[in-house]
Amino acid sequence: MPTAMSQPATARRRLAVGAEIAHDGVEFRVWAPKATRLDVVIDERAHALTRDAHGYFAGHVAGAGAGTRYRYRIDGDETLLPDPASRFQPDGPHGASEVVDPARFVWSDAEWRGRSLAGSVIYELHVGTFTPAGTWAAAARELEELARLGVSVVELMPVAEFPGRFGWGYDGVSLFAPTRLYGAPDDLRRFVDRAHGLGLAVILDVVYNHLGPDGNYLKRFADDYFTDRYVNEWGEPVNFDGDNAGPVRDFFVANAGYWIDEYHLDGLRLDATQQIFDASREHVVSAIVRRVREAAGPRATIVVAENEPQDARVVRPSARGGYGADGLWNDDFHHTARVAATGRRDAYYVDYKGTPQELVSAAKWGFLYQGQRYAWQKKRRGSAAYDLPPASFVTYLQNHDQVANCAQGSRLHEQTSPGRYRALTALLLLGPGTPMLFQGQEFAASSPFLFFADHTPELAAAVRQGRARFLAQFPGLATPEQQACLPDPGDPATFERCKLDLGERTRHAEAYRLTMDLLRVRREDRVFGSRPHRHVDGAVLGPHAFVLRFFAERGDDRLLLVNLGADLVLTEAPEPLLAPPEGRQWRVLFSTEEARYGGCGIGPVEHDEGWRIPGEAAVALAAG
Repeated sequence: MPTAMSQPATARRRLAVGAEIAHDGVEFRVWAPKATRLDVVIDERAHALTRDAHGYFAGHVAGAGAGTRYRYRIDGDETLLPDPASRFQPDGPHGASEVVDPARFVWSDAEWRGRSLAGSVIYELHVGTFTPAGTWAAAARELEELARLGVSVVELMPVAEFPGRFGWGYDGVSLFAPTRLYGAPDDLRRFVDRAHGLGLAVILDVVYNHLGPDGNYLKRFADDYFTDRYVNEWGEPVNFDGDNAGPVRDFFVANAGYWIDEYHLDGLRLDATQQIFDASREHVVSAIVRRVREAAGPRATIVVAENEPQDARVVRPSARGGYGADGLWNDDFHHTARVAATGRRDAYYVDYKGTPQELVSAAKWGFLYQGQRYAWQKKRRGSAAYDLPPASFVTYLQNHDQVANCAQGSRLHEQTSPGRYRALTALLLLGPGTPMLFQGQEFAASSPFLFFADHTPELAAAVRQGRARFLAQFPGLATPEQQACLPDPGDPATFERCKLDLGERTRHAEAYRLTMDLLRVRREDRVFGSRPHRHVDGAVLGPHAFVLRFFAERGDDRLLLVNLGADLVLTEAPEPLLAPPEGRQWRVLFSTEEARYGGCGIGPVEHDEGWRIPGEAAVALAAG
């Protein structure tokens, strides 16, 4: 039976808090300044921990080890609590914590050197719906196919433990514990190890702006984890800059490094950084980025941030007053592309027209709003981002939010014509930004992606009502009839509907082939595959058509012609970007209208009488 030892363990800890294997037992450490007494309870036996002057309780329990389950008792209270820094919650966030020994796993990725964002192709996936089984093991079996497709970075939606049987993961409450829903901690390690063996990097979406409403026990240990000095859209703001914020900052910064250190992850995607409030001299996002780099050592890492106001400071280096992240999600590209595809300009799409000029500007400059007035929000949006390299803008036609914000979670290919969708896919995958695909997009998945979350009945009702209110910003979804048709987030059938049918890779072979071939061109073509800073210019050719020119050395340029309307015939072409390099002619390198992709073929694009740019198509030309 485990027995307590009064003296603290002297072994070097990986983390300042949590349960860690030490000589002949386990060392426990937790920050609980509210408590005067704190016990760790194992097999119904309480072991008193010793408090220091900073509110940390620590102690060594001999005989405990990997697999030991434990809870904390504060000031003799009968309610036993999970460890705030638990590495595993086998029975969910309300259950006992389990000691994990990260050193037991044998890695095979010693030669892995990581990846940088530049040149990468990101694939966002939700482990629970990526495969029918919804486990790490099942997802790992599909990694080889993702590598064959041409993906280089897998971005995991959040996996920190959350309550219920299913959910997106953004209501995580045990930030150090990968959810039991997908397997054990070592199953996640096997997933990452397998990815590295295939040349794939893995980054994790983490939520540091709030915690979920169910299973969050942090305030039982310290009120100082949260603050009322700010207003957060999703719950209590985290206290990164107020009284006693030091241990709070340490907790979250340590979590960022933990995923890199103990799971060999290659970086993070930071959710909604605009809701991470911090007036400290060093913003906590900067500290998080720094910790990720330190934890990785010589390995290259990727930190991508979501920032709705489009604050370019997030990706500027610290020497220039920035936070040092590598990339930002580019909603502007998505919004204008979606309007171009569907013609719908409701709710937050009202400030976009989907015109050729907008698409050209997004390709050249990343964000469309860099300080102009934004009518939807009735204020200015964005900041100057002209200095940022194109790779720092993560572009997408679909992501988890945007697909789910359609009433029935329908994919973009279901909302537009096949030709227009293929053309926009070419723009995404050959464009200058860092492209991101959302799971199933590569084969035009028929499965929707809806909002789903399993909660207690009372909380589930509130979530259902909140989701309906959010979608009511779209006039077409605001009527009582439409509201009544919205899928219930708490219905298990909603979750099940979102699981991919991977057999569609074969049944939707034309769409899958298009994605794979475009990624091959992006990877192998000496111009599309080489992306120096600001090498692209563009021009409008017609009401629905434009050209992007990719300049290269020795006149080895490329053109990408995109026409989202009817055939465009140019008998006059007073646009210098269309002129071939001196002594060269244009030849077709790629066309989305090939029969192998479901198209109808194209004739000559440039001929003696001018240009004929096929409708609802994209054509890449090379100087020959």
